[in-house]
Amino acid sequence: MVFEFFLISAVVLDLIFGEPRWLVHPVQIMGGVAQKTEKLFRVLIPHESWAGALTFLVTFMISVGGVTLVLVIAGQYSTALQTCIAIVFLYLLVAIRDLLEHSKAVYTALTLSDLAEARKSVGRIVGRDTDQMDRKEVCRACIETVAENFVDGIAAPLFWAVIFSMTAPFTSMTPISLAAVGMTAYKVINTMDSMFGYKNATYLRFGRVAAWVDDAVNFIPARLGGLCIIVGAFMLRYDYQNSFRVFCQDRLKHASPNAGHPEAAVAGALGIQLGGPAKYFGQLVEKPYIGRASIDLSAEHILQVNTLILTSTFVFIVFSYLVRAFFLLPNTVFQLQ
Repeated sequence: MVFEFFLISAVVLDLIFGEPRWLVHPVQIMGGVAQKTEKLFRVLIPHESWAGALTFLVTFMISVGGVTLVLVIAGQYSTALQTCIAIVFLYLLVAIRDLLEHSKAVYTALTLSDLAEARKSVGRIVGRDTDQMDRKEVCRACIETVAENFVDGIAAPLFWAVIFSMTAPFTSMTPISLAAVGMTAYKVINTMDSMFGYKNATYLRFGRVAAWVDDAVNFIPARLGGLCIIVGAFMLRYDYQNSFRVFCQDRLKHASPNAGHPEAAVAGALGIQLGGPAKYFGQLVEKPYIGRASIDLSAEHILQVNTLILTSTFVFIVFSYLVRAFFLLPNTVFQLQ
C-alpha cells in the first residue's frame, strides 16, 4: 500500500495547490526542448517526416532521460529524497485542479452574462475559434474539452504511471520513481502531439510520428476512461444507462480515435449533444454529433461535467490499483514461498 499512498499524495497535492505559477513547469521545459530540436532538424534534414521523427525521438530521450537521471542521482543519497522528488514530478504532471478551474472560469463568466469574457476564458483551453461563439457553443466547447482532457490530463498520465510502477521488480528503482518516469514519458508524447499534431501544411508530415504515438498511448486510457465515466455517472445518479448507450453508439464517430470515448460517455450521462460544426483558424469544420439532446446546453452542465470528471478520476484510480494488485499478486506469492 506504500505506492498507493504516495500516488494519492501527488493527486491530493494537485487538488489542493494546482499548478504553481511561480515554478517553471516540466511541460514548459519539454516544449522548449521540442522547439529547439525542431529548429535543428528542420535545418539538418530536408525530409519533413524524418525531421519530425528525429525531433520526437530526441525530445523524448532528453525529457525522460533527464527525469530518470535526477531520480537515480537522488536515490544515491537517499530513498526518501528520491521518493519526495518523484511525488513532486507526479504532482506537477497530473492536471486535475487546473482543468476544473479553467472550466469554472467559463461557468462564472456565463452566469454573469459576460459572453465576451466567457469566450476569452474558453479560448484558453480550446484550439478552435471562439470570437463568434454564442452561449451554447461556449458551453459545448468547454464540456468537450473537459471530457477530452480527462484522458490527456488525468487518466492517461495515471495509467502510464501505474504501468511503469509495475516494472519495479525488474529494475533497481522504486515503484513511485518509475511512476514518475512513466508519467513523464506520457506527458512528453502528449506535449509534442499538441505542438506538432496539426494537419496543416507546416506539420502534416513533420508531426506524423508524434500524432501516431499519441494516439497509441491514449488508446487504452481513453476506453477505460469512458467506462469510468459511466461508473461515475452511476455513483452520482446521473443517467448512467444513457451514458453506456451513447458510449457504445457514438464513441467512434469522432475524427480522433480516442477523443470520442469520454465525450460520448459524458454526453449520455448529462443528456446533451456534443460535436457539430466548429471553426478552426477561420475554417468551418463539420464534426459528427455525439449524443442526443434531451435538454438544451447551459452553464450548469459545466459544473456537472466537472463533478463527473472528479468522480471518474476516483473510479479510475481505484480500478488502476486493482489491476496493479492483480498483476503483482503472483510475484508477491512467489516471494512468500
